[in-house]
Amino acid sequence: MTPMIAAIIVAAYLLGSISGAVLVCRLNGLPDPRTQGSKNPGATNVLRLGGGFCAAQVLLVDVLKGTIPVYGSYFLQVEPVWLGVIAIAACLGHIYPIFFGFKGGKGVATAFGAVAPISPGFALLLIITWGLTFLVFRYSSVAAIVTAVLAPIYTHWLDNRFTIPMVMLCTLIIVRHRANIVRLWQGEEGKLKRR
Repeated sequence: MTPMIAAIIVAAYLLGSISGAVLVCRLNGLPDPRTQGSKNPGATNVLRLGGGFCAAQVLLVDVLKGTIPVYGSYFLQVEPVWLGVIAIAACLGHIYPIFFGFKGGKGVATAFGAVAPISPGFALLLIITWGLTFLVFRYSSVAAIVTAVLAPIYTHWLDNRFTIPMVMLCTLIIVRHRANIVRLWQGEEGKLKRR
Protein backbone atom coordinates (compact mmCIF):
# COMPACT_ATOMS: atom_id res chain seq x y z
CA MET A 1 0.00 0.00 0.00
CA THR A 2 1.38 3.37 -1.01
CA PRO A 3 1.01 6.50 1.15
CA MET A 4 -1.35 7.93 -1.47
CA ILE A 5 -3.68 4.93 -1.27
CA ALA A 6 -3.57 5.00 2.54
CA ALA A 7 -4.53 8.68 2.49
CA ILE A 8 -7.39 8.02 0.06
CA ILE A 9 -8.72 5.20 2.27
CA VAL A 10 -8.76 7.50 5.31
CA ALA A 11 -10.38 10.30 3.27
CA ALA A 12 -13.01 7.88 1.95
CA TYR A 13 -13.89 6.83 5.49
CA LEU A 14 -14.14 10.45 6.67
CA LEU A 15 -16.29 11.41 3.68
CA GLY A 16 -18.49 8.39 4.31
CA SER A 17 -18.89 9.50 7.92
CA ILE A 18 -20.90 12.56 6.83
CA SER A 19 -24.48 11.44 7.56
CA GLY A 20 -26.75 12.74 4.84
CA ALA A 21 -29.85 11.60 6.74
CA VAL A 22 -28.97 13.43 9.95
CA LEU A 23 -27.95 16.62 8.15
CA VAL A 24 -31.00 16.70 5.85
CA CYS A 25 -33.33 16.09 8.78
CA ARG A 26 -31.71 18.92 10.76
CA LEU A 27 -31.92 21.31 7.82
CA ASN A 28 -35.59 20.45 7.24
CA GLY A 29 -36.68 20.54 10.88
CA LEU A 30 -37.33 16.79 11.03
CA PRO A 31 -36.62 14.54 14.02
CA ASP A 32 -33.29 12.73 14.25
CA PRO A 33 -33.68 9.60 12.07
CA ARG A 34 -31.55 7.66 14.58
CA THR A 35 -34.33 8.02 17.16
CA GLN A 36 -37.48 7.87 15.02
CA GLY A 37 -39.07 5.39 12.61
CA SER A 38 -36.78 2.45 11.96
CA LYS A 39 -33.98 4.40 13.72
CA ASN A 40 -31.79 3.87 10.66
CA PRO A 41 -30.18 7.07 9.30
CA GLY A 42 -30.81 6.31 5.66
CA ALA A 43 -33.02 7.46 2.78
CA THR A 44 -35.75 4.89 3.43
CA ASN A 45 -36.30 6.07 7.00
CA VAL A 46 -36.18 9.72 5.95
CA LEU A 47 -38.82 8.89 3.32
CA ARG A 48 -41.07 7.78 6.18
CA LEU A 49 -40.27 10.85 8.27
CA GLY A 50 -40.19 13.66 5.73
CA GLY A 51 -41.35 12.45 2.32
CA GLY A 52 -39.80 11.97 -1.08
CA PHE A 53 -37.95 15.27 -1.50
CA CYS A 54 -36.03 14.88 1.76
CA ALA A 55 -35.30 11.23 0.97
CA ALA A 56 -33.95 12.24 -2.46
CA GLN A 57 -31.56 14.70 -0.83
CA VAL A 58 -30.27 11.98 1.49
CA LEU A 59 -29.90 9.57 -1.40
CA LEU A 60 -27.86 12.09 -3.40
CA VAL A 61 -25.49 12.80 -0.49
CA ASP A 62 -25.04 9.11 0.30
CA VAL A 63 -24.41 8.13 -3.33
CA LEU A 64 -21.80 10.88 -3.79
CA LYS A 65 -19.95 9.70 -0.67
CA GLY A 66 -19.16 6.50 -2.55
CA THR A 67 -18.72 7.93 -6.03
CA ILE A 68 -16.26 10.72 -5.24
CA PRO A 69 -13.44 8.70 -3.61
CA VAL A 70 -13.77 5.62 -5.83
CA TYR A 71 -14.19 7.39 -9.15
CA GLY A 72 -11.43 9.83 -8.24
CA SER A 73 -9.14 6.91 -7.41
CA TYR A 74 -10.04 5.23 -10.69
CA PHE A 75 -8.76 8.28 -12.58
CA LEU A 76 -5.57 8.11 -10.51
CA GLN A 77 -5.14 4.56 -11.88
CA VAL A 78 -5.47 2.86 -8.51
CA GLU A 79 -5.61 -0.94 -8.92
CA PRO A 80 -9.07 -2.60 -8.79
CA VAL A 81 -8.46 -4.41 -5.50
CA TRP A 82 -7.61 -1.10 -3.80
CA LEU A 83 -10.68 0.50 -5.38
CA GLY A 84 -12.65 -2.18 -3.54
CA VAL A 85 -10.94 -1.31 -0.26
CA ILE A 86 -11.64 2.40 -0.84
CA ALA A 87 -15.31 1.61 -1.52
CA ILE A 88 -15.48 -0.44 1.69
CA ALA A 89 -13.85 2.43 3.62
CA ALA A 90 -16.53 4.84 2.38
CA CYS A 91 -19.27 2.36 3.34
CA LEU A 92 -17.71 1.76 6.76
CA GLY A 93 -17.76 5.53 7.24
CA HIS A 94 -21.47 5.53 6.46
CA ILE A 95 -22.16 2.54 8.71
CA TYR A 96 -19.88 3.65 11.57
CA PRO A 97 -19.57 7.46 11.18
CA ILE A 98 -16.92 9.01 13.39
CA PHE A 99 -18.81 12.33 13.37
CA PHE A 100 -22.11 10.83 14.57
CA GLY A 101 -21.22 8.50 17.39
CA PHE A 102 -20.49 5.55 15.10
CA LYS A 103 -24.24 5.03 14.56
CA GLY A 104 -24.90 5.00 10.83
CA GLY A 105 -27.02 3.46 8.11
CA LYS A 106 -26.86 0.28 6.06
CA GLY A 107 -24.47 1.61 3.39
CA VAL A 108 -26.56 0.61 0.36
CA ALA A 109 -26.67 4.02 -1.36
CA THR A 110 -22.99 4.67 -0.64
CA ALA A 111 -22.10 1.25 -2.03
CA PHE A 112 -24.17 1.99 -5.14
CA GLY A 113 -22.34 5.28 -5.60
CA ALA A 114 -19.01 3.49 -5.28
CA VAL A 115 -19.75 0.80 -7.87
CA ALA A 116 -22.02 2.60 -10.35
CA PRO A 117 -19.10 4.12 -12.31
CA ILE A 118 -18.06 0.61 -13.46
CA SER A 119 -20.44 1.19 -16.37
CA PRO A 120 -23.82 2.83 -17.09
CA GLY A 121 -25.19 -0.62 -17.92
CA PHE A 122 -24.09 -1.97 -14.56
CA ALA A 123 -25.70 0.92 -12.69
CA LEU A 124 -28.91 0.36 -14.65
CA LEU A 125 -28.89 -3.36 -13.81
CA LEU A 126 -28.58 -2.56 -10.11
CA ILE A 127 -31.40 -0.01 -10.24
CA ILE A 128 -33.69 -2.40 -12.14
CA THR A 129 -32.91 -5.27 -9.76
CA TRP A 130 -33.59 -3.15 -6.68
CA GLY A 131 -36.72 -1.58 -8.18
CA LEU A 132 -38.31 -4.82 -9.38
CA THR A 133 -37.57 -6.61 -6.12
CA PHE A 134 -39.01 -3.73 -4.13
CA LEU A 135 -42.16 -3.56 -6.28
CA VAL A 136 -42.77 -7.28 -5.79
CA PHE A 137 -42.01 -7.58 -2.06
CA ARG A 138 -42.36 -3.97 -0.74
CA TYR A 139 -39.37 -4.45 1.55
CA SER A 140 -36.42 -2.10 1.07
CA SER A 141 -34.20 -4.56 2.92
CA VAL A 142 -35.12 -7.47 0.62
CA ALA A 143 -34.42 -5.32 -2.43
CA ALA A 144 -31.00 -4.38 -1.02
CA ILE A 145 -30.08 -7.96 -0.14
CA VAL A 146 -31.15 -9.40 -3.50
CA THR A 147 -29.24 -6.66 -5.33
CA ALA A 148 -26.14 -7.30 -3.20
CA VAL A 149 -26.30 -11.02 -4.02
CA LEU A 150 -26.61 -10.41 -7.77
CA ALA A 151 -24.15 -7.50 -8.08
CA PRO A 152 -20.99 -9.69 -8.12
CA ILE A 153 -22.54 -11.84 -10.86
CA TYR A 154 -23.30 -8.75 -12.94
CA THR A 155 -19.76 -7.49 -12.30
CA HIS A 156 -18.13 -10.75 -13.41
CA TRP A 157 -20.19 -10.63 -16.58
CA LEU A 158 -19.41 -6.98 -17.41
CA ASP A 159 -15.87 -6.43 -16.07
CA ASN A 160 -14.34 -9.30 -14.10
CA ARG A 161 -11.44 -7.13 -12.86
CA PHE A 162 -13.81 -5.85 -10.19
CA THR A 163 -15.41 -9.16 -9.15
CA ILE A 164 -13.38 -9.70 -5.96
CA PRO A 165 -13.80 -6.11 -4.71
CA MET A 166 -17.52 -6.38 -5.46
CA VAL A 167 -17.81 -9.60 -3.46
CA MET A 168 -16.07 -7.88 -0.54
CA LEU A 169 -18.38 -4.88 -0.68
CA CYS A 170 -21.59 -6.87 -1.10
CA THR A 171 -20.65 -9.18 1.77
CA LEU A 172 -20.40 -6.09 3.99
CA ILE A 173 -23.86 -4.93 2.85
CA ILE A 174 -25.44 -8.32 3.53
CA VAL A 175 -23.82 -8.60 6.96
CA ARG A 176 -25.11 -5.11 7.77
CA HIS A 177 -28.63 -6.37 7.01
CA ARG A 178 -28.44 -9.32 9.41
CA ALA A 179 -31.00 -7.78 11.79
CA ASN A 180 -33.36 -7.25 8.84
CA ILE A 181 -32.90 -10.88 7.83
CA VAL A 182 -33.89 -12.00 11.33
CA ARG A 183 -36.97 -9.74 11.30
CA LEU A 184 -37.95 -11.03 7.85
CA TRP A 185 -37.64 -14.60 9.10
CA GLN A 186 -39.82 -13.77 12.10
CA GLY A 187 -42.35 -11.82 10.00
CA GLU A 188 -41.61 -8.57 11.83
CA GLU A 189 -39.96 -6.50 9.10
CA GLY A 190 -41.94 -3.37 8.18
CA LYS A 191 -43.12 -2.87 4.61
CA LEU A 192 -43.23 0.47 2.82
CA LYS A 193 -46.84 1.15 1.91
CA ARG A 194 -47.94 2.37 -1.49
CA ARG A 195 -48.79 6.08 -1.73
